[in-house]
Amino acid sequence: MDAISSTQIAGLILAGGRAVRMGGGDKALIELMGETLLERAIVRVRPQVGRLLLNANGDPARFRRFGLPVLADPVGDHWGPLAGILAGLEHLAAQRQEISHLASVPTDSPFLPADLVTRLAAALTHQGADIAMAESRGRPQPVFALWPVRLAGDLRGALMSGVRKVEEFARSYRVARVAWPEEAFFNINSPEDLHLAGQGLSARRSN
Repeated sequence: MDAISSTQIAGLILAGGRAVRMGGGDKALIELMGETLLERAIVRVRPQVGRLLLNANGDPARFRRFGLPVLADPVGDHWGPLAGILAGLEHLAAQRQEISHLASVPTDSPFLPADLVTRLAAALTHQGADIAMAESRGRPQPVFALWPVRLAGDLRGALMSGVRKVEEFARSYRVARVAWPEEAFFNINSPEDLHLAGQGLSARRSN
């Protein structure tokens, strides 16, 4: 399998959830030390990919200032991250450009690795896999993954047949696993998590 360059990969920031544990609303627009979680995700992901997309439901105008194409879930009513990933895959498939893969990340992980996409792409190539997925301490981090655009049709079919979990869908394919330290995937699900993330960023700045 030929190596996959960053220009062949689009990034997708997943922001389609309801943020129930944060009190509802847009988790992507919550601020962490003066920047929204979405701004932080953009800064982390944009250098790693050729294009950047946002998956979010509702009125896309609220994200206009970020300058990203906003893709709503194409199926279901908040069916989870797989629906967002489908939005990205189908968008790219319709474009018929040089993009062959989609790297998915959540909007609420402010410490996601700066080498995430590079290492996922290398593992997928070297192992001859269909999908590459991050893990930490032997546990998968399924929304941090690299997907071939050609799986768009398969994913739609799986969703319509009742599949909702990323790992359940990925089980039918060859998956390359790439390990990082657990803290790389710290995600913000509650006000307490937001406070802890702020403490972590403060500690990094003081070192």
